[in-house]
Amino acid sequence: MKIDLSKENEMLEELRKIREILTPKPEPAPKKPKNLAAEFLDFIKKYKILGLASAFILGLAVNALILSLAQDIITPIIGIFIPGFEDIKDIKLGVFGTGNFIAAVINFIIIAIIIFLIVKYAAKIGLD
Repeated sequence: MKIDLSKENEMLEELRKIREILTPKPEPAPKKPKNLAAEFLDFIKKYKILGLASAFILGLAVNALILSLAQDIITPIIGIFIPGFEDIKDIKLGVFGTGNFIAAVINFIIIAIIIFLIVKYAAKIGLD
C-alpha cells in the first residue's frame, strides 16, 4: 500500500508559510540619544510635554475663571433668594466649621454644572 505524501507535504508547507506571515516581527530597538540634552528633547517630543503643559496651564486659568463665576456672581444671586445665604461660611457644628464645607459643596455643584454646559456646547459645535 503506497501513501501519497506529496499532498500532505504541500499542506504542511502552506501552513508553515501562513505561520511565518502571522508571526509578529520584532520591532527594531529605538536609537538611544547620544547625550542628556538629546535624550531630554526626545522625551519632550515622545510624550508631547509642551501640549500637556499648555493644557494644564489653560485648565488652571479656566478653573480660576469658573471659580470666580461661581463665588462672585452665582452665589450672590442665590443669596438674593435665600436670606442669610452669604453667611453660610460662618455655620459651625460644635468645633467643626461645616459652613466652609457646605460652601465648597455648593461651589462644586455650580462649577460641575458650568463645566457640563461648556462640554455639551463644545460637543455640539464639534470641538470634542
